[in-house]
Amino acid sequence: MTALNAQTAAITGAASGIGLALAELLAQKGFSLALADINADALDQLADKLRSGGCSVSVHPLDVADRQAVEQFAGDAAAFHGRIDMLFNNAGVALSETVEQVSYDDFEWIMGINFWGVVYGTKAFLPIMRRQNGGHIVNISSIFGIIGVPTQSAYNASKFAVKGFTEALRQELASSPIKVSCVHPGGIKTNIARNARFYTDMNGGKDMQQAISGFDKLARTDAATAAKVIMEGVEGNRKRIMIGSDAKFLDLIQRLMPASYERILARLTKSS
Repeated sequence: MTALNAQTAAITGAASGIGLALAELLAQKGFSLALADINADALDQLADKLRSGGCSVSVHPLDVADRQAVEQFAGDAAAFHGRIDMLFNNAGVALSETVEQVSYDDFEWIMGINFWGVVYGTKAFLPIMRRQNGGHIVNISSIFGIIGVPTQSAYNASKFAVKGFTEALRQELASSPIKVSCVHPGGIKTNIARNARFYTDMNGGKDMQQAISGFDKLARTDAATAAKVIMEGVEGNRKRIMIGSDAKFLDLIQRLMPASYERILARLTKSS
C-alpha cells in the first residue's frame, strides 16, 4: 500500500474529462495541484473554482507535444510547489481513419500528443522525483493499448506505445522509491470523440455525428468514476489500472484469444 502522504500532483490535460475529474478529486483530498492544458481559458476557469475551495493551484498552458514546453512546465511546477509527488500524464486526443488513408501529418499529430507527451512528461519530472527520493508516475493508455481496432491504427499505435514504455519504465524503477502505474480506460464519457480528427469509423462510415452517438452509447463510465478508480489504483500501488467493465471484458478476451479476439469485437461493433 502506497502511503498517500504526497501533497502535490501535476496533471496534463487537466481542463476536461478525466484530467478535470482527477483535479477535482485531488483537491478534495487536500493536494496542491500543477495543472496543464492546451485550453488556457478552461484551465483558468478550473483553477479559479479549485482556489475558491482553498486548493493551491499553479496554471500552465501547455502543448504536451512541445518538449521544451513540457520541461518548462516541470521546472515551473516544482519551483512553485516545492515538490511533485504524483504525475498524471493524461493529455490525449483521438483520430479515426484507415491505415491506407491516414495522412502522415495526422499520424504525427496523435503520436506527438499521446505518446511523446507521455515520454516528455516522464523524462521532465523523473529527475525531480529522483532528487526528492520518491514519487508516482501515472501514464494514461487505453483499452485500445491492449486491443487493435479498425480505423484506430494511429490511436492504437500511440496507446500501445504508452503501455510498452510504461511497463519498461516500471521495471527500471522497481528498486527505487518511484512508483509507476499504467491506466487502461474503456469507454469514458468525455469529449474526446467530439474533439477527434474523424474521417472513417470502424464500420467504414463517414458520419461523425453518428460515430459520436455510437461512442456515447458505449461509454458507460463517467469521468468522476474513472478518477476515483485511478486514485484507488494509485493508493494500492497497482501496476495496471483497468477502468470500466468493458475494458476488463475486452482485456480478458484478448488474453484468452489473442489471435482471434477481433471476431468477437466485430460482432459487438455490428450489434451496437
